[in-house]
Amino acid sequence: MHNKKIYAAGKKIGEAGKVLVMVHGRGGSAEDILSLAPHLQVKEYALLAPQATNNTWYPYSFLAPQKENEPWLSSAISNLQELVGDIQQKGIGAENIYFLGFSQGACLTLEFVTRHATRYGGVVALTGGLIGDRINTENYKGDFGGTPIFIGTGNPDPHVPVHRVIDTEKILKDMNAAVTVKIYNGMAHTITQDEIEQANKLIFSPLQKQE
Repeated sequence: MHNKKIYAAGKKIGEAGKVLVMVHGRGGSAEDILSLAPHLQVKEYALLAPQATNNTWYPYSFLAPQKENEPWLSSAISNLQELVGDIQQKGIGAENIYFLGFSQGACLTLEFVTRHATRYGGVVALTGGLIGDRINTENYKGDFGGTPIFIGTGNPDPHVPVHRVIDTEKILKDMNAAVTVKIYNGMAHTITQDEIEQANKLIFSPLQKQE
């Protein structure tokens, strides 16, 4: 379903202690999302951005019944799973793997990490929530072990209702993630400077002490 094209930037995995997986939104591209990197405190990271076929990870809204977005959704999730597996084979542990997604990419990122919860380095979801017409908690397994997760979203947002973000936050917290949600009244469907600052402070800052 999805090609396996991965764009890389930043340090080479062999030279970097940390890897940031960046997931673009619907209609966006791997190059678009990589262009955020100079604004993030990720100079010491290897950056990897998968490219969706036809610039979309799945065809319908993330709030559509999940089966309507198949087989694309499962393909996109398995793409991320393969990518994370490849990173780990190169000697980077999950606690040094970070994720950032925007919009459809934020939804996909949250869905992936919650289906495969473990102690990751951190997760930044810029306007997104867990996927499906209802949240199917049977899909979600594991324990985040204190993984910091930041979700920023607008109110109202044309694609992502705030109530889904709040429901997502609850599930992540129940699975032991350290979640920070920030709701921006009147924010357009975009990425703001404040979200970048929150991501740096909560997720990427070298001052983050590992437990």
